[in-house]
Amino acid sequence: MIHFEKFYLNNGLEVIVHPDPTTSIVCLNTLFKVGSRNENENKTGFAHLFEHLMFGGSKNIKNFDEPLQAVGGDNNAFTSTDITNYYTKVPSNNVETAFWLESDRMLSLSFEPKVLEIQRSVVIEEFKQRYLNQPYGDVWHLIRELAYKQHSYRWPTIGKSIDHIEDATMEDVKLFFKSYYHPSNAVLVIAGDISLDKAKSLAEKWYGPIPAGEVPSQAVPSEPAQKKQRALTVEKEIPNDMFYKTYHMQGRAHSSYLATDLLSDVLGRGKSSILHQKLVKEKQVLSHVNTYVLGSMDPGLFVIQGQYSPNATTAQVEKELKETLDEFENKDIEKELDKVKNLATSSLVFGEAELLNRAMNLAFASYVDTTDSVNDELYKIQKVSSLDVKTAMRQVVKPTNENTLYYLKEN
Repeated sequence: MIHFEKFYLNNGLEVIVHPDPTTSIVCLNTLFKVGSRNENENKTGFAHLFEHLMFGGSKNIKNFDEPLQAVGGDNNAFTSTDITNYYTKVPSNNVETAFWLESDRMLSLSFEPKVLEIQRSVVIEEFKQRYLNQPYGDVWHLIRELAYKQHSYRWPTIGKSIDHIEDATMEDVKLFFKSYYHPSNAVLVIAGDISLDKAKSLAEKWYGPIPAGEVPSQAVPSEPAQKKQRALTVEKEIPNDMFYKTYHMQGRAHSSYLATDLLSDVLGRGKSSILHQKLVKEKQVLSHVNTYVLGSMDPGLFVIQGQYSPNATTAQVEKELKETLDEFENKDIEKELDKVKNLATSSLVFGEAELLNRAMNLAFASYVDTTDSVNDELYKIQKVSSLDVKTAMRQVVKPTNENTLYYLKEN
């Protein structure tokens, strides 16, 4: 159980306080309600670019890291399709340094041309190294374009094209910041060795003067129901043949989400999973198989990916995979389901031992569903039945909902 209190500042900032006197640190976790789903399709990669720009200093603080490191703190950030999340951890006796730094970059981020060019170069180099010049690097560009036709999940967080970052102007950057990086579009979690009264006082002092922004619309084009199979084959210079099958599924707050997530674990999590036992160990058409969900806020993707065994053909892989999936309906999965539910429960409990994880979970739950939902997860996991999992299988893993990328070695 994660205990918390919540309040709002006059500028719209949602503040969640999670006191924990058993630790000697305080974590400030700031979730901005912006990810790649919010981008213009002709100007993508901006949320990820801002993940970097927010460390480039502000008008008042030229170097974000130096004053933080001077008081024994550290920080990081990540971007997803749905959010951009920043966190700062400091010893509790230096907590005001974290409030000063985090609030200042929300108030007055630096827009010096030099900062933009440095971070633009960093992101472009990352795009080249991780996505353009690496084996399998473009997989998720291809998968998303295949699976999505309308929704802005059509491109990954790095962006649709490197040109969009190369061509980004200062005016583009300023407009994106003004639209999304303000108190009315953020959730601040203050967790650790701090009282509620002190957290309220410091939040009012440092964040209260920041002007409220206009709450941006979160509406994006909805994805039409898929009605037929899609497939794409690419041949490249890679070490092993791979396939990726994706199926549309409901988003994080939907009642069927956990059943679908647990289905992915039953099918393809670890060496005792159904697909590994059948396709890797028994039939030996695959050398590796994995099944997972993307965990998107909006309806996302259920993924089955596998690496072909040497000399296995696509026809063989498809035949054995189809037979295994078809057998699922009549299979007794109680034992497998109990195992993955226990693993999910353990992962959640052990994960919440870490203060930062609790802070991030509070912020994400508050955005996607309700803050209270952060404490419902264990109950919901245990409540999922084998019938729920098989219903998810019928609704999600079906031919008309299937998109397959065959990523094969060049002949």
